[in-house]
Amino acid sequence: MSVEVAEIDKRHLVVIRQSVERFVDEMARQFDRADAVLLDVAPQIYRGAKAFFSKAAVRTLDIDPESKADYIADLCKDNSSLIRRSSFDFVFCTEVLEHSVNPFAAVNEIHRILKVDGLLFLTTPFNFRIHGPLPDCWRFTEHGLRALLARYEIRALHEVPTPDRPLMPIHYRVVARKANEE
Repeated sequence: MSVEVAEIDKRHLVVIRQSVERFVDEMARQFDRADAVLLDVAPQIYRGAKAFFSKAAVRTLDIDPESKADYIADLCKDNSSLIRRSSFDFVFCTEVLEHSVNPFAAVNEIHRILKVDGLLFLTTPFNFRIHGPLPDCWRFTEHGLRALLARYEIRALHEVPTPDRPLMPIHYRVVARKANEE
């Protein structure tokens, strides 16, 4: 990898991490409440939602058995033996979906475990290198995210643009509501 590409990667990583932290902080300021139950998917490597939500009950899910998450599970599978339907008011899935082998199954499982009117807070990179933990399978455009989240009502879909590169955002931030049980 050239020095120039490595520097771009570092800059993009900083932008993504700052954007994710701002996003989680903004959502906590709007939605943190004592009667809420939140699931944070794979937060062990970074500051997760627990760092921002002081009132809501925060649970964690990770595929890695060494993660010490509350739930060790594959988000791409039906985990009904582990997590009841309509268990969570909020699900954070930040910088995870690109690592899922079947992102449609993952968003369907999130739909299953969200309460009606529950919110999915999602971030995913677009203009960023292949990265770990492997596998790193996907990059989603705005149109791909809308197709992926067809069962949800998308309340906000924002891109973080790449300077001097129109139509090639660094990553996306999405708020989507589970509108029904279907």
